[in-house]
Amino acid sequence: MEQIDIILASASPRRKQLLEDAGVRFRVQVSPVDETLETDAASNPEEAAKSLAEKKAGATVQEVLMQNPRGVTVVMGADTMVVFEGEIFGKPRSLSDGTRMLRKLSGNTHQVITAVSVWIISVSEDEKVSIGRKTFAETSLVTFKLLSDEEIADYLRRGESFDKAGAYAAQGEGAKIIAKIEGDLDTVIGLPVAKLLQEFPDLLNT
Repeated sequence: MEQIDIILASASPRRKQLLEDAGVRFRVQVSPVDETLETDAASNPEEAAKSLAEKKAGATVQEVLMQNPRGVTVVMGADTMVVFEGEIFGKPRSLSDGTRMLRKLSGNTHQVITAVSVWIISVSEDEKVSIGRKTFAETSLVTFKLLSDEEIADYLRRGESFDKAGAYAAQGEGAKIIAKIEGDLDTVIGLPVAKLLQEFPDLLNT
């Protein structure tokens, strides 16, 4: 099989670890992207997550094409959103913002949506370029334990909240504040690897 250059267009160490654990051989290349959400994003968060995943992957695709590649390159972008009662919870901007998020999520069930956009670039020796892409999203439900203000403050002091959507990490200390997960844990962490490899089995054959 022709060698495929696989690129993860994400700086997330959690996504990187999930792909490594699955046995995918890849490299990381991240391009700057404006992640500002559309004003109506909360009305359809799955589509908003897909749009951002496509934007992240697409920016890296543009950079790859400028490098005059040959052969097949696969670029993967992803975006994870925490959604509760019509509100999208991004990464907390401050300690008080993190406190607000965790108070709202306390004792309740919320959605975690992770969208993945996979672009396949094929460039022949005579520089003919073809590009295909597929974007999908997976959703899991996460139920938090009922948390006291002291428990919230203690968790935030652990420092893992501030680069995580919804102000928690399901794979870290945040596991202690979760009562139940319905669906794929990898979706909550940030990359539904099983679905990704089901859609693109050749990722394991490089």
